[in-house]
Amino acid sequence: MAQAGFEMVRYADDFVILCHTADEAHRALELVRHWVADNSLMLHPTKTKIVEARTDGFEFLGYRFVKHRRFPRRKSLDKFKDAIRAKTKRTSGDSLAFIVSRVNQTLYGWFTYFQHSHGTTFRPLDGWVRMRLRSILRKRSGRKGRALGLDHHRWPNAYFAKCGLFSLVAAHELAVQSSRR
Repeated sequence: MAQAGFEMVRYADDFVILCHTADEAHRALELVRHWVADNSLMLHPTKTKIVEARTDGFEFLGYRFVKHRRFPRRKSLDKFKDAIRAKTKRTSGDSLAFIVSRVNQTLYGWFTYFQHSHGTTFRPLDGWVRMRLRSILRKRSGRKGRALGLDHHRWPNAYFAKCGLFSLVAAHELAVQSSRR
């Protein structure tokens, strides 16, 4: 692809070819189709497509690329939330410190991979994780339902920071700050 004048980003068997025009994109796709056929391989029928990244966007390696921004794709967010849900069951008999340490493992690993996402990604996820933890505390104090309203005063964000909860927002601010030096 480089010899043909195209820029290609690849990881294992996944790749994206970046083009300036639709004509270039069609030419690149034909080159790929010929190479794949010559090597007795197949292109994935639903993943192989030409998109206008500035309007339609595309998904690659767990990210959703739209314009010049990156976001975790929906499937990646769902998998993340499922992992957190499994560690924050309201009926868990584990101590809050133990639950936070297990949640931190998932948060840290997820952030390490998705730290290059757009900044608006992290605040809602931090809030969602704290809501899960507040629900555990609410259940333990004999209250029913989801942690809303006054629970934010009972257990403010600073409470969870003192418990050692990893903050995606704080980690992103540090990552962005160090990249601007």
